[in-house]
Amino acid sequence: MGGGTKESRNAKRVGHRKRAAATGAATAPKAPEDTDRLTTYRGKRHFDRTREPAGGPAQPGRTAGGPAPDSPEEPHDTTTPQEPHFVVQIHDASTLHFDFRLEVDGVLKSWSVPKGPSTDPHDKRLAMPTEDHPLEYRDFEGVIPQGEYGAGTVIVWDEGSYHPLPGKRKARHRSFAESLEHGHITFWLDGSKLHGGYALTRFRGGPDSGERESWLLVKENDDRAGHRGTPDAHRARSVLSGRTLRQVAAEEPG
Repeated sequence: MGGGTKESRNAKRVGHRKRAAATGAATAPKAPEDTDRLTTYRGKRHFDRTREPAGGPAQPGRTAGGPAPDSPEEPHDTTTPQEPHFVVQIHDASTLHFDFRLEVDGVLKSWSVPKGPSTDPHDKRLAMPTEDHPLEYRDFEGVIPQGEYGAGTVIVWDEGSYHPLPGKRKARHRSFAESLEHGHITFWLDGSKLHGGYALTRFRGGPDSGERESWLLVKENDDRAGHRGTPDAHRARSVLSGRTLRQVAAEEPG
């Protein structure tokens, strides 16, 4: 069959993304709001030591900023060329965990999910918010060097697009970003491994509470639900390169 192997196609896809990001960063000035939103992310990293991306300007053309449609089948974005993205990375740092990220208003809103997302609606996965990451981070796979923040190995376990699902009637006038700020969002994932509806709900903390925020990531009970839970993170393979954590750690400097 033509077209090359899955690994080569994925490598080309990542290369196209990186070239597009570099072109955008060279031709467009950084928006002040993007710089402010990534201050925490950039302040924790030394980009002369880590291959993690510093991040370019926000891309408002890919955002789930508008209100959700009334049903999953309705057109949910007729004004932008692409749906916003999501990515799930496995991060073997001081503690092994999954990082769940949704593209919202030009950045990746991020949560650390110790047990990883599940396909079983009965599983309630703890999700702890972390700093916003740049959009370019969804392609990051490699080893963060010792001494750097988050030192350890990262693979891209799953990635794809998503769109908002309708919420409760009284909240339907809110944008996706506003619903996130209020502490509850529902969305439909179209990934290589994760599919169907999911919900993120804040159950502790929030604006002016003084407590650290805690959320729950739960699979919706739809026709894409299952009982597989989450695979063994040590045996799981990257959706981009097909490698395991151990293979990435052995092949890349860090």
